[in-house]
Amino acid sequence: MRTVAISCLGWAATATFVASYFFVRPAALRTVQMLAGLMWVAYGWLIGASPVIAANVLVIVAAAWTAARGSRNAAPARIHV
Repeated sequence: MRTVAISCLGWAATATFVASYFFVRPAALRTVQMLAGLMWVAYGWLIGASPVIAANVLVIVAAAWTAARGSRNAAPARIHV
């Protein structure tokens, strides 16, 4: 893959991760963080940087874990009549 394309992937991952903080719903924030983490893992793999891969695998796992925990603890929706 060309250097410019790899660099663009890194910048896109950065923008995606930063954008995740503008989501109000926690589930959306976690989903976007997992997407950014996947992008960073791909970037790390392409440049051969195992610390980038490891750090972002941890981000993905943490976001997935907190998303799953949040969905189990969420109060059931109340129906008002």
